[in-house]
Amino acid sequence: MEMELDAETQLKNVMCQLSDPEGTHLGPPMYLPQNAGPQQLQQIVNKLLNNEEKLPYAFYISDQELVVPLETYLEKKKVSVEKALSIVYQPQAVFRIRSVNRCSATIAGHGEAVLSVSFSPDGKHLASGSGDTTVRFWDLNTQTPLFTCTGHKNWVLCIAWSPDGKHLASGSKAGELQTWDPLTGKPSGNPLVGHRKWITGISWEPVHLNSPCRRFVSSSKDGDARIWDISLRRCIVLSGHTLAVTCVKWGGDGVIYTGSQDCTIKVWETSQGKLIRELKGHGHWVNSLALSTEYVLRTGAYDHTGKEYSSPDEMKKVALERYKKMIGNSPERLVSGSDDFTMFLWEPSVSKHPKTRMTGHQQLVNHVYFSPDGQWVASASFDKSVKLWNGVTGKFVAAFRGHVSPVYQISWSADSRLLLSGSKDSTLKVWDIRTKKLKQDLPGHADEVFAVDWSPDGEKVASGGKDQVLKLWMG
Repeated sequence: MEMELDAETQLKNVMCQLSDPEGTHLGPPMYLPQNAGPQQLQQIVNKLLNNEEKLPYAFYISDQELVVPLETYLEKKKVSVEKALSIVYQPQAVFRIRSVNRCSATIAGHGEAVLSVSFSPDGKHLASGSGDTTVRFWDLNTQTPLFTCTGHKNWVLCIAWSPDGKHLASGSKAGELQTWDPLTGKPSGNPLVGHRKWITGISWEPVHLNSPCRRFVSSSKDGDARIWDISLRRCIVLSGHTLAVTCVKWGGDGVIYTGSQDCTIKVWETSQGKLIRELKGHGHWVNSLALSTEYVLRTGAYDHTGKEYSSPDEMKKVALERYKKMIGNSPERLVSGSDDFTMFLWEPSVSKHPKTRMTGHQQLVNHVYFSPDGQWVASASFDKSVKLWNGVTGKFVAAFRGHVSPVYQISWSADSRLLLSGSKDSTLKVWDIRTKKLKQDLPGHADEVFAVDWSPDGEKVASGGKDQVLKLWMG
């Protein structure tokens, strides 16, 4: 009788192996009741990880989110329970960002197209660069222009905030760079000259490596990248690419990545500008690079709680804690998007060979971006789609279709649950990562949308484009 009972209970259990997104097993396989769903699994994971504060998790079986009890899933998918069922647990943000759904302000000011928009690391300030050769700072409380910064000789193509929020760097089509004080709108020193052609990208040294922030790297159409020290007013030239450098990222472990039209990605050390390694694989121009740690590098010590810091040392300490927590035991990952329609996932500190080749786009890949938690990669393409990929394995997850023209830029909500895209079709769209569907359509611009940014605090979205206005969107 006992034997039969055991068999009976055995049938109602299913053998599962829990593992993190990197594939590390959480203990040995265990029998779980078939009626267990995401909530019960959440309790089990919290218990096994000895989390004092209970954290939210999402669960995936072969890249599909588990939103029903196990038995429902097994019946629907006709899964064999002969061997252990592999379940991946993925930590979720403890806070939730509301989707933006209305335009709260349309601010005129720029005299030409708005080419770049960027929120400060704490999300409290906003800057933009335009074809009218100015950089502008905007007052987010009154939703009016704050400072107009003049000095560039040509279109302002890119802007970047230092992760401590104390500086904004901008680069123009004429090749000069300028740093600005966000509190006064005044230039801090003379323009930084050296590049012979236009600036294609700017990236600051992470604050957990150096605080206060004083170094940034710029990439240019002239084939060089340059590391600038704003206090010493000196620069180190990174030369080696044979064609234009299209994008640049300063990694969390202290190296610099440059992507180029010569189809290569080069990795540099930053004290003397020596080439460390080359990543080859693309068959055409490299257009865009993204780091799995980008969100914590961009925001430094600032998080959703809005805490302020009194000293650069305190900022450095907190930023380092956030960075370490973000990467855990795994290496920093890099994704590259190219004119050859493909993307590659790399772990540059481990190997010079790509981890995965990511194919599916029908046109050039214009912009790639990791989610803040590093679990997803989104890509925008001239094929009018936005695609979603697993940020650890590089596997294709979903395609978001809805735009009727090329997609220019994408941005994530701070909780990694929503994705924003801006397109030539004059609309912004918000996509829901869980349902893989369109969450919000945001028409309003009169022409192409060139630039979008979701503020790191999650409160608002800014967009700019050909119609010369800056739009703010709220939840």
